[in-house]
Amino acid sequence: MCGLFGLLDYQRHLSNDQKMNLLNALAIQSEERGTDATGIAYYKGSHLYIQKAPRPAHSMKLRTECCAAFIMGHTRAATQGSAKDNFNNHPFPGYAGGSFALAHNGVLFNDIFLQRSLPVTRVKTDSYVAVQLLQQSGKVNFAAIRNMAEMIDGSFAFTILNRKGIYFVRGSSPLCIYHFLKQGMIAYASTREILEHALTEAGFFAYHKEIHIQFDLKGC
Repeated sequence: MCGLFGLLDYQRHLSNDQKMNLLNALAIQSEERGTDATGIAYYKGSHLYIQKAPRPAHSMKLRTECCAAFIMGHTRAATQGSAKDNFNNHPFPGYAGGSFALAHNGVLFNDIFLQRSLPVTRVKTDSYVAVQLLQQSGKVNFAAIRNMAEMIDGSFAFTILNRKGIYFVRGSSPLCIYHFLKQGMIAYASTREILEHALTEAGFFAYHKEIHIQFDLKGC
């Protein structure tokens, strides 16, 4: 079990302090789903930045550049691959017609089978085969992501970040998304409880009670 979290400030109405308060609240609340490692990914211009470490979220001060509008994060409960080797931690970088980052919550059952037709890698997690399948396709779009998801056997929710935004891909693992229309902002976490606690802590429910739309997917 791991935690997915993040935000999309697609109208760029939030101050950097607002984004960082919410980001850190989401990360700390997501500790209940994993404390072995914490990471985030975001873009500054065309460059992908990934900040991650084998530490629980409360011991990290997550920050991004003020221009970062789309930020995805992950808290890890390690199953395969030591968290001490930071390349095993999420989000993972990839390249398929452009840079991207991927984070996963769940367990894949056919990763060893899929790895037989993929390049050898030092990464020891089952999740990384999703990165490799996208790289093999040469692009990150709906068709490539659908093909990747259909090849995988197991439980999953993926978030995939590229310069255009964040793709949400959900199998049987939970994911909860709130869309704040007035503020032009989307926030998400693995469960409704995590998301609502973080939003309350960061002051979003206190000041914007009337403007959330909930996408309440199975497992929230």
